[in-house]
This record gives sequence, structure tokens and C-alpha cells, in this order.
Amino acid sequence: MNKSFSIRPMRCDDAGIGPVPHVRIVGGLSECPGCGLYQRLPELAPGQQALCTRCGQKLARRRRTAPLATPLAFCISSAAFYLAALASSLMTLDVYGRQRTVDLLTGPMELMHEGWGEAGILVGAVTVLAPAVAIGFMFAILYAASRPQLPDWGPRILVWYDKLRPWSMVEVYILGIFVAYTKLTDMAHVDVGPAVYLIGALMLTMAATDSTLDTEMIWQHRRIDSLTRAESGGRVVVDYAHVDDIGMPPVDHLVACSSCGLVGELAHPVSNLRCVGLCPRCEHKVWRRLPQTLTRTTAFLIAAVVFYIPANLYPVMTFTRMGGGGGHTIIEGALELWADGMIPLALLVFFASITVPMLKIASLGWMIIQTWRGARGHLVARTRLFRVVDMVGRWSMIDVFMISILVAVVRFNFMASVTANAGMVAFAAVVILTLLAAWSFDPRIMWDAAGRNGPVTDGLPPGVVAAVDHDGPASSLSPAETRPASMEPDLA
Repeated sequence: MNKSFSIRPMRCDDAGIGPVPHVRIVGGLSECPGCGLYQRLPELAPGQQALCTRCGQKLARRRRTAPLATPLAFCISSAAFYLAALASSLMTLDVYGRQRTVDLLTGPMELMHEGWGEAGILVGAVTVLAPAVAIGFMFAILYAASRPQLPDWGPRILVWYDKLRPWSMVEVYILGIFVAYTKLTDMAHVDVGPAVYLIGALMLTMAATDSTLDTEMIWQHRRIDSLTRAESGGRVVVDYAHVDDIGMPPVDHLVACSSCGLVGELAHPVSNLRCVGLCPRCEHKVWRRLPQTLTRTTAFLIAAVVFYIPANLYPVMTFTRMGGGGGHTIIEGALELWADGMIPLALLVFFASITVPMLKIASLGWMIIQTWRGARGHLVARTRLFRVVDMVGRWSMIDVFMISILVAVVRFNFMASVTANAGMVAFAAVVILTLLAAWSFDPRIMWDAAGRNGPVTDGLPPGVVAAVDHDGPASSLSPAETRPASMEPDLA
């Protein structure tokens, strides 16, 4: 590992503990982000991936493609498709000889014009702004990775890309276009513009960029500083050792950076409640667990439940044609597609807009309750369920995107018009709140509450702490494994 060193002024926002005089970076060790198990990370050949031996979470993988040239080619293609999509028409609607052509920006602007500024800003942010930021950040990451040493600003870009990339919802917008098109074909002649095909190509190239980018190799080009700072501001000496040379350290002394994955050993047990300092490689705040994970997830989930009721009771849009028409709720929209014979599309809308939010709320609620109870059963199933919840959450935005397109294109006054209603804003709030709830939840705390990750129990419910202290670990499995993570072929 490249070990050039430097000193920087580093400080965490919080204060309250004394300086930590020494931290040892442990190479060849990885913490599973799903269950918190520390295990040796073997050397991977191209086309291989390492999986957690306890919950099956992917820990690392090596691509067969060129580490920089391949993602750069896809990134350049993404930029070209994005700019072309902005300059092209999305679709044209012909109603009794009157035509209206819209583009990618028309939907958000019309929502804001109707007084739904929050929804308009949201749609514009995730369909126009977020893809542009993601593409720009990717260019910066690839440029930084091409340097002999990763520049000081490189880690910040990598961290922010990881946080902002999920907000780019181009793939969900494509399905929103498809649903809107099927609704429009019943009332008028619709011509699909070139922007639809360009957005589809953009979706594929952005996904290919992420798939071919090897972030682990990029992090290896970043130096580990010889000095960092603790939470209190005191200097901390940093050194390095490999796990094969020193053996497995005590698990309650270990902490892993959630951004770059660097594992460090402290001289004392690490608290779940306090930031231990800044990572000497990426300068990100290092916590043993995400702060206030149960409290924040519960708060977001309660807010989502509050908005879920009006989102399903109130109409999301009003369709008027030749002076007649009325409001449509989400379920009425799915039933209308079913009545028109579009059964697969009706099932898609029903699943994405009704089933997914409900299952996300129920699943996260179950995980929170089980964690508060310190339940020890179904830990692997709960961890895998969390991965599914985290993956499918964005697809509920289909209805919001569909309404933004209909509002933009169907504006013919008395002859035909579509307006957004309060139900659409409430539903968008449900989607965003459930996303934030999933991103706030740390699945490792489920294993902590079951006593499977060592003796550190601060931050857990008092009843769980008492049960863990009384009963001891729930299993003979160690919270840190000296054996390597399992290796499998990378099929992605």
C-alpha cells in the first residue's frame, strides 16, 4: 500500500472525549456493512467478488474490464446522451389538430407554475440536476484516479458521489414515460420524441459506468496520513500493520470507516455513541455505528405513515376532457389500466406505487421493533430484506414522474387538461421519507442487539443491554473471523 504521509488540520464537530494517542490501521481486514462481522479480505483476481461468510453481503469485487478506460468511455457516452436529451423533445400530443410538444424541463416547470413548487423542484432535481452532478463527479473521480497519487479533493468527491448517486432516478423516469404514454394513447395521437430514446441510452451508460468502476482500487491510490485528529481535536499517531502479521485484534477495539472501508484498531473499546475522529485516508467522520440510527429511522417512518394515508385517499391528479372528468387516486389509476386491458402495466403501477411503499414501511417497522426487543431470530433474513428495501425504494417515484409528464403535455384548456393534486405531493413525501428511513437505518445494529458483535452495547435499548449482559453472546460465532471472506465469480 502506498504510504506517503502528511499532516492536516482535522476536527470533528462534536466534542466531549479526550484525545486518542494512537491508532493502528489493520490491512487485509474488512467489516461487513450488513452484519458488522470483521473478516480477512483475500486478494481477488479479476472477475471475483468477496462475500460475507455470515450474511452473504458483498464486501469487494474486481472487474475484468480496464479499471479507468472502460468507465471513462461510458461516462463520456453518458454526458453526450444527457446533453442531447436536454436539447430534444420528449413527446408531442395532437388533440383535434392542436399540438403540444414538451421536453425534459417542461414537467417540473409546469408543476411549479400550478403551485406545487416542492414537487416540481423534486422532479427537476432527480431527473435533470442529479444526473448532471453524477456525471460531473464521475469525470472528476476518473481524473483523480489517473493521477499517480489520489489528490486531496479526490476522497471528498468519492464520498459525495456515493451519497448523491441514488438521487439520480433516470431509470425510474423511463418507466414513468412509458406509463404516461399508455394513458395518452387513449385520448389523442402521441409522437415519441428522440429524448425518450436518449434517456434510455443514458440509463444504460450510467449503470455501466457504475458497474465497471472499481472504487476499491481507487482507494488504494490514496495515502494514509501519519497523523490525524481525534474528536476532541488532539493529535493521533497513525501506523499500519497487516492482519496476517498481527492476528485478529479485539473486536470491540475495531472501527471501520463507512466511506472508504479502512479498518483501524484503537487502544480502548470503541463507543457506538461518539465520533472517534477523522479517517486518515478520506477525512470522513468515523463512527462505529451510524449515529442515532434507530431514532432517526423511527422518526422518518412515522412521518411516512402520516403522509401515506392522504397519499392514498386524495386524488393525485385531475383529468378533464371536453368539460367532463374528475380526480384520480393512485389505486384508481391502476384499476383504469387494468380495465383498458393493460394488465402487466397495471400490476407494475400497483406494485411500485402501492405495494412497495407499504412493504417498505412494514419491513422497516418490523426491523426496528425486533431491534428494540433484541430479537435473535431471522438475522440473516432481516439483513437480506433490508437490502431489498434499500434497492427498490426509488421505483415508487413512477407515479410522480408520470403525473409531471401528463401535466406538461395535456394542456388544452377546455378540450383536455391534466392538473396535479395534493395527493401527488403527499405520495412524493412518502417516497422520500421511506428512502431517508432506509438510508438512516444501520443493519449492523440488529446484530449488535442480538449480542453477535461483541461486548459493546452502548446506544442500544436498556432492555437489550441487560439481556446481552445477562445471557452473553447469542452464538458461539465470533464477531471477528480470522478466516477469509468467501469468494465467488462476479456475474455483474
